[in-house]
Amino acid sequence: MRVGRVTVDGERWRLCSARMTPTLRLERRCWRAGEQVVVGIDEVGRGAWAGPVTVAAVVPGPAHLRGIDDSKQLTRVEREVAAEKVLRWAVAVGIGHASHEECDELGMTAALRTAGHRALAQIAAQGHEPDRVILDGNHDYLRLGSRCTTVIKGDATSLAVAAASCVAKVTRDGMMREEAEHFPAYGFESNVGYPAPVHKSALAWFGPSSIHRRSWIFMDNLCWRGVPPAPGRLFL
Repeated sequence: MRVGRVTVDGERWRLCSARMTPTLRLERRCWRAGEQVVVGIDEVGRGAWAGPVTVAAVVPGPAHLRGIDDSKQLTRVEREVAAEKVLRWAVAVGIGHASHEECDELGMTAALRTAGHRALAQIAAQGHEPDRVILDGNHDYLRLGSRCTTVIKGDATSLAVAAASCVAKVTRDGMMREEAEHFPAYGFESNVGYPAPVHKSALAWFGPSSIHRRSWIFMDNLCWRGVPPAPGRLFL
């Protein structure tokens, strides 16, 4: 059993998780504290070698939604079904990206912040300024201060965060599968830019593509380090 603690409205709250499915317990506690607009946020792509980092923000509906879980616990088909359900259920959804260039130029923490604020801007454009943000993890990379509650394994306990994890994962995976058509050697259709044997082999043979993060540590042992990327895509 995992035990975590968060602070809501000045009160310490104990979360226990023994592979239970996410619920609205934390969100409802926020609502009872007078925080009307609660937003769950999660990211995907932090550990990838290629492509963007993506952050999704979800304002949950008031009723529990079945079939939603941490995206890592679901199959591809289950995630896609879950994401569709979330889009129908949520009061508002925002999706922000930071490109591979921004990951290189800004560093991952700042890239996550950029993508997260882009997602929140979409929420605000739909008329929802968050009173409370529930963020997966233990670090407020958004720098929201007292409005942010970080929850370790939040995507396994908070329904809003789990919903965001599914939306972010399905969105980014779809983007990378589209890129696979342009960069067939790297296996993006299956690894979606993450480390994998086919991906590693392609980097050794062909070097990084124009959508690889060239400052990442995987470049250190490649002869291609310092060589500028080829412009555009291989196949149009």
